[in-house]
Order: sequence, then C-alpha cells, then structure tokens
Amino acid sequence: MLEIGTKAPGFTLPDQNGEIHSLEEFKGKKVILYFYPRDNTPGCTKQACGFGELYPQFQEKGAVVIGISKDSVKSHKKFEEKFNLPFTLLSDPELAAIQGYDVWKEKNMYGKKSMGVVRTTYLIDEDGIIVKALGKVKAADNPQQMIDLLSE
Repeated sequence: MLEIGTKAPGFTLPDQNGEIHSLEEFKGKKVILYFYPRDNTPGCTKQACGFGELYPQFQEKGAVVIGISKDSVKSHKKFEEKFNLPFTLLSDPELAAIQGYDVWKEKNMYGKKSMGVVRTTYLIDEDGIIVKALGKVKAADNPQQMIDLLSE
C-alpha cells in the first residue's frame, strides 16, 4: 500500500464507455479511488452499490468516486448497467494502476495461492496527494467509511 502524504501515481485508463481518463483531470477535487477484484461478484457488487447509493453525498462533499479493476471495458459496462452505477469504472487489464498503487498481491484462498487485487481504497486530496489509505477494506462498510472520512 502506498504511503499517506505521497503524490498519487498518475494513470490513463478507459472507463466503462471506452472514454480515456487520467488522474490529472480530477485535480481540484477529492478522489475516492477504490480497487476491487472483479465485477459482478458478491463483495464487489455490495461495495459498488454502496458507493452508488451514497454518490450524492460524495458529490456534496466535492468528491468523485472511481473504481478500478482488471475487468474489461465491456464487463464494466454490463456491471454499470446492471446496478445503475453513477460513477466511473476504469479498466486496467495491463495492471498499470493496480501495480502502481501496490494492490496486486499474493492471495491465499482455501490454501491455494494466486495473485490478485487486494480490496484497497485511497482518498486523494485536491492536489493529488494521498491523505488516507485503507487496505483489506470490508466491501459492505467501505462506502460509509469513506463518507465518514470526508466528514472529518
């Protein structure tokens, strides 16, 4: 996980509509950048729907929500439409941002080791500095947790 107080690594990735976004374009806004393992899995769906339900509150606090996984643009589009998600989902199949933010780790599931995304959420301030870094977050609790952090 990256250190609090460091500059957030830049990225340029396609969203669920195939449009290219970079971290630079969000300068001047707080960014909730969350990394999740896969579209349409129970935990990831809970987390995404939670961010979706609270999205108006994030907007009120001047924050944007961006989800990143290694799923394809097409997968993200289906996920967005199925759950009516109001925020940006970025596709990172090459693991550029995923590795840049140090969330690609060895995982151990039922004794089987594999590499994957560890559910992690960063709060980046208006100047592009990481002000909070939360690793191994609980999917269902993470959206409210981030609202609470923005309210501090």
